[in-house]
Amino acid sequence: MVLTDRQRADLHAGIYEYLRHQQGDAFQDAADAFARADPIAATDGAAGTKSNGGIITPLLEKKWTAIPRLQKKVLELERQATHNAKIHAHRTNLGLSNGPSGNPADGGGGRRMLPRLPASNTLRGHSMGVTCVCVHPVYTMVVSGSEDGTIKIWDHESGEYIRTLKGHTNTVHDVSFTPSGTHLASCSADLSIKLWDFTSQYNCLRTLRGHDHTISAIRFLPLINVESLRASPEQSSSGAGTGITSVVAQSKQLLSASRDQTVKVWDVETGFCDATLTEHSDWVRCLAVQAAEPSSSDTSESPRWASAGNDQVIRVYEQDNTKSLPLATLRGHEHVIEALAFICEQTSGGKLGMKSTSNADTNPRDYLASGGRDRTVRLWNLMDESCMAVFSSHENWVRAVLIHPSGQYIVSAADDKSIRVFDIKAQRCLRSLENAHDHFVTAIDMHSTLPILVSGSVDQTVKCWQLD
Repeated sequence: MVLTDRQRADLHAGIYEYLRHQQGDAFQDAADAFARADPIAATDGAAGTKSNGGIITPLLEKKWTAIPRLQKKVLELERQATHNAKIHAHRTNLGLSNGPSGNPADGGGGRRMLPRLPASNTLRGHSMGVTCVCVHPVYTMVVSGSEDGTIKIWDHESGEYIRTLKGHTNTVHDVSFTPSGTHLASCSADLSIKLWDFTSQYNCLRTLRGHDHTISAIRFLPLINVESLRASPEQSSSGAGTGITSVVAQSKQLLSASRDQTVKVWDVETGFCDATLTEHSDWVRCLAVQAAEPSSSDTSESPRWASAGNDQVIRVYEQDNTKSLPLATLRGHEHVIEALAFICEQTSGGKLGMKSTSNADTNPRDYLASGGRDRTVRLWNLMDESCMAVFSSHENWVRAVLIHPSGQYIVSAADDKSIRVFDIKAQRCLRSLENAHDHFVTAIDMHSTLPILVSGSVDQTVKCWQLD
């Protein structure tokens, strides 16, 4: 590499300045010899030496230490570009184009995008059972929580382990991402909620305390006013270096459910509890949140959320700022309710697989799925509080449910070691992945657009399943 005259002059000045401020006669002799060989460099080096309170700023050393920082930044950008390329490849080359319903999750060419055997990757690293999994909304990453008190981050496409987040001192029961995936929330049997930076350093930004018993579930509440998402870069980088302001730009509130029979609404920015709901009479085990429905006006419908647990009752609310307004109370399960799921955002504008008998024009966001220890998966209509379908194929406790992004299927996992797919319209089990794990299947999650589903189990593994 050939240096320009200016670059060569700066280099010589930096070398002279470095030699002149080292201890020892040999360095001083070298500096004097360098000055005789290049008087201009000696002049520039002396002039370029800056002092702040008597502390000399070494120009050459500053440039030298800047190289690793730049290399780290380059690696981060290369990794981000790789993730973006993977996502683009999935959405174009793998047939994940808009299907008949206009939903990317439908797939093209008749693909139903349902999980199939065998698992594409099995992720091992936890020393105890896996309790929860959550797919990153942007990158090809998945997060898992475990009874070992750790949170592990994986690349679900390559199967590579990325890192471990430590901070909880007991079982991690649930994890949840903000809509953009820049922050993660976790809750634990240690009675704490932790907010994690998920952009670069993976630091714990804040710990929230207030529950009197095990915290079972956690979810971010989406902002009601979409305009508030448009935070400036200055706002996102402020907050006294905590990164909390950037969380607030996406989700100002956080929900948590606990064995103390309460659901709490937290202000993410202040860390204070805005409200405590005490309608449940027993352990609250699960939460589900549905994003606000955009409308043609400047406002949008309020986000909805639901809670359920040992009292066998599902309570559904609409969130109006700090107020949680009761919307529906659903009864029908005959044992503890372990899981809830609203329809995915991407299905908005379409129709669910089976229409309500009471109202054929029911909005897709008026549906909720649930699973419980009575071994059933149920589909509910929130408007008339009716149970529209009961699926009884599982042979043990149902531990997790989700509604497929197409709105045509319910996916569930259970202690019978299986993952099952139910066709809503036909009201039957369409596919069953028997012995998906070697032990109880405790958690599942699915990306809204990429063809991937992940599951966690008491067998201490996380498995990734391709969709076809």
